[in-house]
Amino acid sequence: MSTASPLRTAEIIAVGSELLGTARLDTNSLLLTEQLASMGIEVLTKHVVGDHRATLAQVFREARARSDLIVFTGGLGPTDDDLTRDVVADVLGRAMDIDEAIVEKIRARFTRRGMRMPDVNRRQAQVPRGATVLDNPNGTAPGLLIDDDHRVVVLLPGPPREMKPMFEKLAAGALAARAGAERVYTASLFITGRSESDVEQTVQPIYSRWRDATPPIVTTILAAMGQIELHLSLRAADGAKGPAEVSRARDELARALGDDVYSTDGRMMPEVVGDLLRTGGYSFAAAESCTGGLLLSRLTDVPGSSDYVHGGIVAYDNDAKIAWLDVPRALIAQHGAVSEPVAIAMAEGIRALTGADVAVAITGIAGPGGGTPEKPVGTVVIAVLAPERAAYVRTYSFLGGRDMVKFQSTQAALDRVRRMIA
Repeated sequence: MSTASPLRTAEIIAVGSELLGTARLDTNSLLLTEQLASMGIEVLTKHVVGDHRATLAQVFREARARSDLIVFTGGLGPTDDDLTRDVVADVLGRAMDIDEAIVEKIRARFTRRGMRMPDVNRRQAQVPRGATVLDNPNGTAPGLLIDDDHRVVVLLPGPPREMKPMFEKLAAGALAARAGAERVYTASLFITGRSESDVEQTVQPIYSRWRDATPPIVTTILAAMGQIELHLSLRAADGAKGPAEVSRARDELARALGDDVYSTDGRMMPEVVGDLLRTGGYSFAAAESCTGGLLLSRLTDVPGSSDYVHGGIVAYDNDAKIAWLDVPRALIAQHGAVSEPVAIAMAEGIRALTGADVAVAITGIAGPGGGTPEKPVGTVVIAVLAPERAAYVRTYSFLGGRDMVKFQSTQAALDRVRRMIA
C-alpha cells in the first residue's frame, strides 16, 4: 500500500438485489462500522445497491469523491449478476486478469467435496491489475484490496462467515497501518421515563459547549422504543486522554439527568434489573395479562437469570385472574380488569403463590381493539411489590401499535423495579 495520508473516512456499499427486500438484511455493515470506528475511521454513509451495473458504478464514483476508504460486501460470486469486481475495475480503469492460483484453490475446494468445479467459477479468479488478493478459507470468493491513489478500495464476500474473518485479518494488518494514530472513543447513556424533548432540553446546554472543544465531543440523541439514548464520540490520538475525556462528558450528562439514566455501560434494562435482583438477593415473579409473558421473556433472555427469576403466570382471561391469582371476582366487576385495584391484587396473588420477594403485575389494553372512551387502547396498569417499600401502582397511557404497547409496558415495569430496589 502507498504512504498516503491516514484513512479517516469510509463508506460501505452492500451489493445484492436480495438485500433490498425483507428476506435478507445487510448485517455486515454493523460489524464493519463498529470495527472501523475502533480504528478511528468514521463511516460517513452506507449504501445497499441492487445488481444493477450503472447504479453501482454511480454510487462507487460518488463514494470515491468523498471518502478515503470504500468497502464493498457481496457481488463476488461466479454468476453474471455478481458485478462488484467488474464495476470496480471499470471505474478505476484497470484491466482484469485471471489468477490461476485462485482457480486452483477453488478447484481444490470443489474436489474436497467430491465435486467438479464449474467453469463459471473462473470468474471469481478475476483480479484487477495492481490489486492484492485476500485469501478466503471459508468460501470460494477471494477478497481484493486496491490502492487507489490516496484511497483504499476493499472488496469482501457477502456471507458473514466469510466476510468477518477476512476483514478482521485485514483490519489488524494493512488497514491498521493506514488508520493513523487517532481512534474514536465512545460512551452511551440509556434513559427512561423521559421524552426525547425533555432529555434534549436538559442536556443541550451541556453538550453544546463541547462542539468547539479541542478535540470536539459529538453528541447524538436517539429516541428508541421505551428509552432515549445519548451517544458520545471523541476522536483523539492520546490513548489515555481520549477515554478519560469521553467518560468525563458521559458522567456530566448522567448527573444532570439523575435517576432517569439506567445504564452508562451498555447494559440494557433486563440486565440492569437482573444484576440488582442478584446483588440484593431478591427473587422475582410476574403476573402478566396484556403483555402475554413478554416481561419474563425479556428477563430470562439474560444468561444466569435463574438466579433470581422464580416464575410467573399469564392470566389473560378474567377467570384465570380469579382462579390462579385469587383476584376477587367482585373487584373485577367493580373496577374492571384494567384497573389499579386489580393490578395490586394480581401482584399480591403472584407473590403469595411463588413466595417471590419482588412481584410485578401488568394488566392493560394492547389493542388494536378493546378500548373504550374511559380506557382507550394503550391504557396499562402496572403494580410492583418490593421488600420494605410501599406498594407501587400506576395507570399509564402508551402510544403506538400492539407490539409497542406491550414492550413499553414491560420497560416501564422493569424501570419501576429498578428504582425500588436500587
